[in-house]
Amino acid sequence: MPQMTMVQAIQDALRIALREDPRVMVLGEDVGKNGGVFRVTEGLQAEFGEQRVCDTPLAENGIVGGAIGLALGGMRPVAEIQFVDFIYPAFDQIVSEMAKLRWRSAGQYACPMVVRAPYGGGIKGGLYHSQSPEAYFCHTAGLTVVIPSTPSDAKGLLLEALAGEDPVIFLEPKRLYRSVKEEVPEGRTTTPLARARVARAGTQATILAYGAMVPVAVEAAEQAAPRGWSIEVVDLRTLVPCDQEAVLASVRKTGRAIIVHEAPRTCGYGAELAALIAEQALTSLQAPVLRVTGYDTPFPYTLEHSYLPDAARVMRAIEHVMQY
Repeated sequence: MPQMTMVQAIQDALRIALREDPRVMVLGEDVGKNGGVFRVTEGLQAEFGEQRVCDTPLAENGIVGGAIGLALGGMRPVAEIQFVDFIYPAFDQIVSEMAKLRWRSAGQYACPMVVRAPYGGGIKGGLYHSQSPEAYFCHTAGLTVVIPSTPSDAKGLLLEALAGEDPVIFLEPKRLYRSVKEEVPEGRTTTPLARARVARAGTQATILAYGAMVPVAVEAAEQAAPRGWSIEVVDLRTLVPCDQEAVLASVRKTGRAIIVHEAPRTCGYGAELAALIAEQALTSLQAPVLRVTGYDTPFPYTLEHSYLPDAARVMRAIEHVMQY
């Protein structure tokens, strides 16, 4: 199997989808000739033409609104937002139209489309290029929200998303775009949505994470091992619908839960996981559920390293739950 970065794996998935299904098309700012700001779509317009890989004006509401119309017309569009920080002009289209088409039409219409966007910190992008707004979309009924943490999963989850009949928000941790490389199966390979994976097995505490926080959680778990602590890391992969069975099975096994995400703490996705555990696994807990998150401030520039959770912060949470 070839070694791929996440950028290469996502590009591979898009190329396979474009080749196999004439209904698939890609649209967004600079996705064609320039191949996107991160070069994820590089070479696709040259191979498939301007009608399939379309450069658009700098208008996110137009990109998503146009994709909705294309989906209703029988296409399977992939709308790229250069940075998820720029998605807010399209928020009304996403939450009021895209997410609700099946419901408002009583099932007569579907909206098979994917909105791709790089998200999160780690590249010194400052407050306008580093946000993690996944909770906004998780709160919107009708949307599937996916965040991969490995190249292989990025490819498999994207191909699975494109095969479905409902809209998907596909957030890509740009911090991992080129920092991680692994073997990725060639050809069409899919990863089921709504199914978590155990990134590291353990028996004494569970860390729940997604995206760029999965490697951080694994690093902390490895640091805990010499102290005799066996820490399990669960990579959620799909936030909505969440693989609740996997989450609860791990927490019931270990009796301790730590949730890690880089979004701000208040009303972040970790609060939903904490509520799930409190409602359905409370009697299994041997310590309080802890959250290691970003702070309730705009994302900083020079203090990015202090804002983002790291292995040291996660390790302090491990110490707390193990010594409770």
